[in-house]
Amino acid sequence: MYSLKEYWLGVFSNETEQPEWWQRKLALWEREKASIVKVSGRGELFRKFRFDDKTLQEYLLHISFLIKQKEHYHLEEQLISYRMELKNGKIIKHEEIPREQPAKESPNLSLEDSGGVRQDFVYDRREAVRYAERWWNSHNPDFRVFEDDCTNYISQCLLAGGAPMRGAPVRERGWWYTGNSWSFSWAVAHSLRWYLSGSTSGLKGKELQSPEELLLGDVICYDFEGDGRWDHNTIVVNKDANGMPLVNAHTNNSRNRYWTYEDSAAWTPNIQYKFFRIGE
Repeated sequence: MYSLKEYWLGVFSNETEQPEWWQRKLALWEREKASIVKVSGRGELFRKFRFDDKTLQEYLLHISFLIKQKEHYHLEEQLISYRMELKNGKIIKHEEIPREQPAKESPNLSLEDSGGVRQDFVYDRREAVRYAERWWNSHNPDFRVFEDDCTNYISQCLLAGGAPMRGAPVRERGWWYTGNSWSFSWAVAHSLRWYLSGSTSGLKGKELQSPEELLLGDVICYDFEGDGRWDHNTIVVNKDANGMPLVNAHTNNSRNRYWTYEDSAAWTPNIQYKFFRIGE
């Protein structure tokens, strides 16, 4: 019987056909003059089906990469969902279950200030990053968990950094969350991207031209297909040896991931990015 451990050992030792995301990750770090010096991981089975002479298993791979860049080391962690089909104890099909997907909805958004009262705040970057690290691979029970949880997670980080909520109960207005309702900008990637660039009070973002300008606690928005619909958001929690952002995110939970997301199943050559300085 060909074990899952043997499969991944073959992948990382170049003895087995490599997934596309792994090839892109290797190319990414080679371009950045870095190397992956250690890989470790574990799989957690969460669904299993039997039919005829085959078995279908779905599992979550928690994988860690120790990356050396110049004299600097950092640990990247990532969760990836996989589906594996076996016959007579052999893997006959093995594929990633895509979770980072292009946006399906782009709700209308109003940027009118609620009540005409201006809200100013000092963004506590340390607290935002601390929250991002605390909950990168789990969920705060004070908040609902969404199937596409990336923007909900980023909004929680921004709230932890002191960003004031406004606009309730109108979902198209402001940025806010209550126990049973929330604004589009709180939970939808496309809406948060436009809220950050359009808000003039409370939570707002200053668009930057390059990732090097970002500080810890700032936000990156992703349009994977370059079609104008924004699909994903991450928060900057670290920098690599070249001063480039490393980010945390939900949906495919990730920690210290390189900002370009080239190793994502959703990545395309048409990808577009927006870089936002929070609190300015």
